[in-house]
Amino acid sequence: MPSLDDFSEITLLNEPLAKHTWLGVGGPAQYFIEPRNFDELRDVVRCCHETETPIHILGGGSNVLVRDEGVSGVVVHFKADNFSDISFEGSEVRVQAGALLSNVISRCIQEGLGGLETLAGIPGTIGGAISGNAGGNNGDIGQFVKEVRVLTSTGEIKTRTAEEVSFSYRQSTLTDLVVLETLFSLKKEEPDEISQRMRKTWIMKKATQPLSFQSAGCIFRNPRGTKAGALIEQAGLKGTRVGNVEISDRHANFFVTQPGATAEDILKLIDLTRSKVSEQHGIDLELEIKIW
Repeated sequence: MPSLDDFSEITLLNEPLAKHTWLGVGGPAQYFIEPRNFDELRDVVRCCHETETPIHILGGGSNVLVRDEGVSGVVVHFKADNFSDISFEGSEVRVQAGALLSNVISRCIQEGLGGLETLAGIPGTIGGAISGNAGGNNGDIGQFVKEVRVLTSTGEIKTRTAEEVSFSYRQSTLTDLVVLETLFSLKKEEPDEISQRMRKTWIMKKATQPLSFQSAGCIFRNPRGTKAGALIEQAGLKGTRVGNVEISDRHANFFVTQPGATAEDILKLIDLTRSKVSEQHGIDLELEIKIW
């Protein structure tokens, strides 16, 4: 029978997750495992499956809120150094899941491949971006996907083609445990033209989002036909504070955490925001971040 003790070399016990997430809050992981390669990752996943141990996958930590009591079972962390290869062939680019989206965009611009620059300013890794179909006003990442290699919860590696996967607003039909790598099909263009488009996107984000503060991406999904940030602002909630967490006065769909903030503060502010928006607009806001 496999055992988590077999992975002691790459395991930290009761590792605080606050330092691994953008919101900077949350309790410890019972087992925090950082595989060094895909084979180790697959072995850990198989072990968790066979021992019925709960497992969570953590990439850049930009869209995760960890509760103060922490996470039981295993948190597998994609250390960027081990899972961030990027390779090019013609107008296609193959990217491992741990690569930061910002790095992929930069490399694609250098290679004269356009498309992904519209996602400039979005935090996190490629794996998380694919699972949640990261995007903005100018499109989302799913439109450039040709195929995705995944690892199932039983430890099997499979390839999902673009025809098999559906991408919609901030979600995909990928239900597999782990995204391993993604093949993108992009468009050959002049690097200067791509850079110019990226700069415009970046300037817009810098002007409207609290990028210099401790925050995650958007907290809530945009309801159909409107913006969550606008609804929150219209409800008079900009700058509202619970404990050491406040709704950004720059963009109301961002929560900013200060030293001493807790996950409980954030959860209370989420509940308050949902309640006020529902009361004023009759709309129930859905979370974009995941809560562990």
